[in-house]
Amino acid sequence: MKQEWLGNGTQPLGSQLAGDAVIEVPFAAPGQPRRFDGREEFLAYAGAQRAALPVRFEDCQETAIHDTADPEVIVVEYELTGTVTTTGHRASAPFIGVLRVRDGMIVGWREYQDQAAIARALAASPA
Repeated sequence: MKQEWLGNGTQPLGSQLAGDAVIEVPFAAPGQPRRFDGREEFLAYAGAQRAALPVRFEDCQETAIHDTADPEVIVVEYELTGTVTTTGHRASAPFIGVLRVRDGMIVGWREYQDQAAIARALAASPA
């Protein structure tokens, strides 16, 4: 399960989410949803958000994976790297995901984002 949590780069994220997956973002920005019930609800929101975000994502690197006492749950630390298309500024932001995987599908995902790092990257001038 360790290398499979975010895909291999050739499959879209939705292909790994169970239809009834629950995705939670406890530290979402004000006014943003903190919970999505089901793959379709999440993908509709995420697709619109990514289309509106002026970032070209280029890399996702796992920095650590932690097993837990529950065999269905792992904690994943990772960094997303991208280029802000309006400025050319390239930046990374750290994330933590707590994933519950059952029968090879993600059924629960709690994502913790470094909102300050994301805001700094979006506001930065080109390097």
